[in-house]
Formats: sequence, structure tokens, C-alpha cells
Amino acid sequence: MKRTFICALATILAGCSADLSQYAQVDANASYKTKLKACLVSEANTKLQNGTLFNGSIVATAKELAGSCIKNLALQSAGIETETQTMAQNIIQNLKNMTNK
Repeated sequence: MKRTFICALATILAGCSADLSQYAQVDANASYKTKLKACLVSEANTKLQNGTLFNGSIVATAKELAGSCIKNLALQSAGIETETQTMAQNIIQNLKNMTNK
């Protein structure tokens, strides 16, 4: 089933150059599976827009996208996504301030 979804997604993405971000919008109360599919579409669309979606094999790219989405969704379900993002922003800002001195 995963391979079918990935192949279908790759076919859709290969057949168009339009921005698919509208298909990555999901409700906060959506099922985990729906959120995962939306994340995969979003990640694939970002790579497509950057011209990097087809740089590697489909299997390798799918594995990369799946790993990224699983990590993101795990952080969301653990309730630490916002905290992690805030910490990352603080670190980046501090490093930017240090390099501007």
C-alpha cells in the first residue's frame, strides 16, 4: 500500500509543475494517517519546487520523506514541537547576534 501511494504521488508530481501545497492542509483533529499523507505531499512538493525531488532514486527519496514526516509527527504528538521550534529559533538568533558583533 505504501509503495502504491508513493508511486501514485510520484506520478502526480511528475505530471505537473503546479504548487501542491493546497493538498497538504489538514485539520488539527485529522487522523494520524491523514496527517502523515499531508506531510508526505508537503515534503514532496517542497522538493519538487526546489528541483530536488528526482535527484535520487524513488526508494531513497521516499525513505527520506517518510523519516522526516515520522519525526515531525512524533514531535507533534509528544507536544514538544512548538517548544522545540522556539528553542531552535532562540539558538539561531543567539548565533546570529554573536556573528554580528
